[in-house]
Amino acid sequence: MFIDEAVIYVKGGDGGNGCISFRREKYIPHGGPDGGDGGKGGDVILHISGKVDTLLDLTSRVKYIAENGAHGKGNTRTGKSGEDILIDLPKGTIVIDKESGRILKDMSTAGESVVIARGGRGGRGNKYFASSTNQVPRHAEKGKPGEERWIILQLKLLADVGLIGMPNAGKSTLLSRLSAARPKIAEYPFTTLQPQLGIVELKDYRRFVMADIPGLVEGAHKGIGLGDEFLRHIERTKLLVHLLDISPYATTKPEDAYHIIRNELQQYNPQLTEKKEIIVANKTDLLDRETENEYIQALEKKISKPVCPVSMVTGENLDTLLNLITNALREILS
Repeated sequence: MFIDEAVIYVKGGDGGNGCISFRREKYIPHGGPDGGDGGKGGDVILHISGKVDTLLDLTSRVKYIAENGAHGKGNTRTGKSGEDILIDLPKGTIVIDKESGRILKDMSTAGESVVIARGGRGGRGNKYFASSTNQVPRHAEKGKPGEERWIILQLKLLADVGLIGMPNAGKSTLLSRLSAARPKIAEYPFTTLQPQLGIVELKDYRRFVMADIPGLVEGAHKGIGLGDEFLRHIERTKLLVHLLDISPYATTKPEDAYHIIRNELQQYNPQLTEKKEIIVANKTDLLDRETENEYIQALEKKISKPVCPVSMVTGENLDTLLNLITNALREILS
């Protein structure tokens, strides 16, 4: 199961109270204050772990509260600090404060850690307050409460190439043809219900990560169809590969499908439309060979952009498409 959002409550441990104590030792009748400080409360720490792929584990537990610090003791003994809580997250998690909606941290580096709720400081014991004018202090500090907040964790996939398009445009099939990924492939709409990742190996020992984003429909940015929950994954991709179904059986004309998807990207985040894009006309094997070139040329005029015709079934032009993708990535990264 792929879980890409979780809402949790985090609280640092409270600091322990300072101690009020006086020395009671034989042969020392006028012993002074010896109350120790309270221990610090534990922190709640978010950590990017390579062993976690989704936020699934966080859905079974809502509250993460670190251990409180122990109270100070006599003989100037400091209370034990509370144990920290370490929450493992997948790479690409964005941490958002639920109350304000402010992004607290974008965690995209393996091994990265951040203290999201600090434990409270321990209170000072009466030993601290002893002075020449106050030799017998009879007060100590209480420990400070730990920080607390509700946070939203959102996972955005980290992929070099994002496959976008209407349902059944052939995204899952392309992912399976170019990588070792084996996503579910079927003829009905919305076969892909969660993002799928695949690693594409190149001849020169280089590789890139390709993501199959579930099919979008008109109104996706408003929650229609599979909703906008998957649009966020496109934000992290470097290159978009936009697949169009040009078969005679397509329910939407390819030029209309193209503009529908582009509009959804614009409505969700205008910066998505600025990403470099490769347009792919899929299912050429279902076209009349004599008119295929005329059809592609006409489509290019309608959308005012070049189109790469391919067939996932026969493998026609897949090598050409792969070269276009690798050259585009090289240009983006240079």
